[in-house]
Amino acid sequence: MTDHQNFTSRFAIDPHSAAAMGTERLRQNFHLGNLFEPGRINLTYTHYDRMVVGGAVPLGSALKLETIKPAGTKTFLERRELVAVNIGGPGTVAVGENVHELGTRDMIYVGMGEEVSFSSASQAEPAKFYLLSSPAHRRLPTRLLTIADANRLDLGSQETSNERSIFQFTTTIETCQIVVGMTQLAKGSVWNTMPAHVHDRRMEAYLYFDLPETARVFHFMGEPAETRHIVMANEEAVLSPAWSIHSGCGTSNYAFIWAMAGDNVDYTDVDPVAIGDMR
Repeated sequence: MTDHQNFTSRFAIDPHSAAAMGTERLRQNFHLGNLFEPGRINLTYTHYDRMVVGGAVPLGSALKLETIKPAGTKTFLERRELVAVNIGGPGTVAVGENVHELGTRDMIYVGMGEEVSFSSASQAEPAKFYLLSSPAHRRLPTRLLTIADANRLDLGSQETSNERSIFQFTTTIETCQIVVGMTQLAKGSVWNTMPAHVHDRRMEAYLYFDLPETARVFHFMGEPAETRHIVMANEEAVLSPAWSIHSGCGTSNYAFIWAMAGDNVDYTDVDPVAIGDMR
């Protein structure tokens, strides 16, 4: 492992084991903190559909994305695809010899087989690239998608405390299996993804951000009849197994990036859970 990159692994947990976990064990298995460390790339290799979740914060020099041992390949994207979403200051993503500029909330999709590095326009306000990668079976072209390019859906209402805008990124392009988007809650709204759902065909990961330092999101997980919660701070991520609900309620409004990988890329393929059936 290079001096600018680190990785950890998370193994898959079954629902019966998760139901018996206390707070610390839940956090050890599903919570991802310290993603955005200045001058470094931090990755977590998960055994949920082999999704990799991470962060890159380049400072004075570019950060090259290197392979990690669990991937078993000579380069990181030899048999993978990648999505990077910038939640920080302006930055660039170099894909081979091509350099792409990303403002805050812009996204880039990078296909299998490419070499990638990340840079910031300013050390004073560095870019923060949220990284998501899943196995790929064929090479697809690199695509830059600004927040203005995303497919926007405005849903919810103030009356139900979930007025929000959904920005679908990868639904507008072709990917192998990764699906990524962002949700922004309006001021005064705190609930996301309620009523809840599960999708046994795909795992999911959430990154909560734009959350005040003193605020928290209570992220709900578990089987519908056996729910648990994890308390999330700003710029922290959480893993959601295919058997688990994934919903949250904050002490303030916030944004979150959702990412899925698995058997299909159908955003609407979910199994709804009635609120009255949850326990």
